[in-house]
Amino acid sequence: MQLEAILKRVEALPPLPRTVTEIEEFRRKSDKEILDLLSIIEKDALIVTNLLKISNSAMFGFRSKVETPLRAISLLGINFTVSIAISTSTQKLLKSSLEPYGVTNNDFMKSSNISSVLANLWLNKFDPSLKEEIILPALLQDIGKFILADFIKSENKDTDFKKRIQEQDDSLEDIEREFLGVTTSYVTAQVFKHWKLSTNLINSIEFIDDISNVQENFKKRAQILDVIKTASNIIEPLSQKSIEKAIKKAKIYNLDANSLQDAINILRTRIDEVIS
Repeated sequence: MQLEAILKRVEALPPLPRTVTEIEEFRRKSDKEILDLLSIIEKDALIVTNLLKISNSAMFGFRSKVETPLRAISLLGINFTVSIAISTSTQKLLKSSLEPYGVTNNDFMKSSNISSVLANLWLNKFDPSLKEEIILPALLQDIGKFILADFIKSENKDTDFKKRIQEQDDSLEDIEREFLGVTTSYVTAQVFKHWKLSTNLINSIEFIDDISNVQENFKKRAQILDVIKTASNIIEPLSQKSIEKAIKKAKIYNLDANSLQDAINILRTRIDEVIS
């Protein structure tokens, strides 16, 4: 019954703006030109603002300030830029507060950006052929939390839900299952089905929290995304506890745990240098 109510909220979401439709069409092209992408994203001021903000964040460590969207695309690359643009537009349509999770929307953005940068750093060393397929779902995989947070508030379960998270006895996914009977990854996939985004994106995300049900040809992607999500989880991204859990999962999945640790060290150093 709860799942049915949650899915009704997904079905009630407004359609994607024309900008995202154009970006998704661009993303599927075999020949991609920077100027074509620039002409699309310049139509949306929020995308440009976020693109420049992310480009100038400590996580990328660019030596000089990035002041134009063209420069940002050149430095980040076309696929990374596309991921940021789609993420910005989808979050704009999901206007709920994440208060039941005890975090702000800015915390969500920070966690998402850590996920995408970690994916980039790790896969550069571990499996470059998968990198472009992982960055977008890494950035978007927690979108379903906006739907779940809204439902939790409507059921007046937000106080109990937040209290369970603060106890930190169980994983966030287990707490979601306990209260809702479903996890963020599954709901995120249903959102993307509703918006008719790519099947590859949906299949990579849908069963991250239930690896045994992932299609075999998407299993490695789901495992990588699970590791990334664990390290950058929205409650305590890149905490020692989160990193240890992520490294443990990488070893269980027979992924490259050493290059994961190296990527985490690089990312934490960049962030720490700004804080200090």
